[in-house]
This record gives sequence, C-alpha cells and structure tokens, in this order.
Amino acid sequence: MDVLVHKEMKMEKRRSIEEEKQEIIDLSGLSLDCLPNPSINVGLICKLDLSNNNLESIPESLTARLLNVVILDVHSNQLKSLPNSIGCLHKLKVLNVSNNMIPAIPKTIENCRALEELNANFNKITKLPDTIGFELTRMQKLSVNSNKLAFLPASIPNMTELRILDARLNCLRALPDGLENLLNLQVLNVSQNFQYLQSLPFSIGLLVSLVDLDVSYNRIRSLPESLGCLKKLEKLSVQGNPLVSPPMEIIDQSLDVVKEYLSDRMNGVDKNSSPKKKFWAGKFAKWRTFNGRMNVSRDEDRGSFLMSDYRSIDGLASPRFMGMFSPRRFFAPKSSFSR
Repeated sequence: MDVLVHKEMKMEKRRSIEEEKQEIIDLSGLSLDCLPNPSINVGLICKLDLSNNNLESIPESLTARLLNVVILDVHSNQLKSLPNSIGCLHKLKVLNVSNNMIPAIPKTIENCRALEELNANFNKITKLPDTIGFELTRMQKLSVNSNKLAFLPASIPNMTELRILDARLNCLRALPDGLENLLNLQVLNVSQNFQYLQSLPFSIGLLVSLVDLDVSYNRIRSLPESLGCLKKLEKLSVQGNPLVSPPMEIIDQSLDVVKEYLSDRMNGVDKNSSPKKKFWAGKFAKWRTFNGRMNVSRDEDRGSFLMSDYRSIDGLASPRFMGMFSPRRFFAPKSSFSR
C-alpha cells in the first residue's frame, strides 16, 4: 500500500514539474512575415499567440510539434490555409483563426477532440468538414460568421455541448435537421444571410435552453409556430424580413405577445371563437404517451458562456426521441396528423 502511495506522489510531483515548465509564447503584433526558429522546446508551449502579423502560412513541422498547446491564436494574418498537422494538437481547446483568407478548414481538425471553441470569422470559408460534429462533441462555441457558407454540416446537431452558434453574414440556404439535439444552445445567430435564408425548421422550437435568437435580415416570411414553446427565450430579433406570420401588428408589440400568438396557432386556438381547443400535448399525457411537461430547469452557469464580445442588431428584445412519439411528429404540420 505504501509503495502505491509513494508511486502516486512521484507521479503527481512529476506532473506539477511539467506544468511549471510549460511556456506561454506571445509573438503578436510584430509584423512577422515568417516565424523565427524557436529557441525553446516547442513541445512545452501551452499557449501560442501569433496574431496580428503578416504570416501567409504556418509550417506543418512546427504545428506537429505543438503537442501540449491548449490555446492557439493566429487571427489577423494573411493565412491562406491551415496546416493539416493541426490534427496533431490533441490538447487544443481554443483555436482562433479569424480575419484571414482561409477558404476551408482542414478535415484533420476532427482529431482535435478536446476543442471547445473555434473562431473562424472573417475568412473565405465555403464549407466545413461534413463529419465535424461527430468528432468535436466538446465544442461549446462555434463562430463562423462573415464567410461564404451555403450550408452548415448535417453533423452539427451532434455537438450537444454547444452553447453559442454564430453563422451570420454567410449565404446559408437552410439550417441542418436535428437541431433539437442541441439542448444546451443558448445563442443562435443566423442573421444577415439576406436573400438566401427563406425559412426556419420547426425543430428550432425544441432548443429548450435558447435565450437569444437573431434571424434578422433574411427572407423569412413566417416564423415556425414551435417558437412559442421557447420558455427561456429573452431576445428575438426578426427585423429586415418580409414577415407575414406573425403579422406586423403582433411583431410590433412584445416578445411575449409573439410567443403567445405562435403557441395559439400551434395548438389550433382561434381567439375569435369559443370554446378554445385543448392543448394537444394534454391528450398525449392522458394516454401516458407524453409527459405533457414543458418546464426546463434553469442553467445557473448560462452567463459564463455568453460571448463577451457578442453584439446583436437591436430588434424585438422585450420580448432523441422517446417511444414512438418523436419531437418531429409533435411539431409536424397539422395535415400530417390523423384524427
């Protein structure tokens, strides 16, 4: 027993020594065209800041040796690609490649399974790796605004830890299916896709943790009725859309009025007639096929994950599956239900 305790103490001491040896290297803002030969063992670097330089590339050999790097910041350079060896960074948690000229994220990034935050804003990205969501399941913040994305990968809903998804200022035609799996998503911004984004999926109403939704400046004519179920929603920005439903007299009031309007439409309620129809979920609860509960406990740590530099366009601000009944069927168009 004493031998085991002694061995554990030695291992703990070794770990602490290794942590003390880890280096933070800041080479930002030096107008570098190329990287100097490192004077230290790059394997000891835990944070490397190369931002605000004139770098056009990062050597494959250098990246492959950054085995202990946790934060890599190369924003505001002239990068035209990322090295494939970035997949060697198994401890990488934060990657900032924003404000470059990168047309694509290498598929090898899927090997960075510890990655929690990816900032690839202001590039020329037309496509993300198809299976990125299957591998980067620890991702909490994904920012890809100001690119040329037509679609987000269908695997994105597998990023179940995702808290923030910022895909504004792209060319998005649609959002991926399966959004209901993003149970921790708090901020969703798909604004300013202009004439490209014309509709939102019904599953957006199953984002039970959603606090801030910005769909402004698109071509959306109607909001999904399922938005009426978003109990935690505090801010909804819809300006700049040719909305017909809800009508403008509803939009101009408050978020609560909008949610009530959409909820009534989803439940088949006509306030001009009586009696009101009963809430459809009550029928499922009666026959024990659905619990009928819509309340979700509040995440006390929500605020710590919101972007400090997040800015939305001010708008309307006052305002999986279980058994044989999936959320998709609940929110399917009324015509798909048989009486």
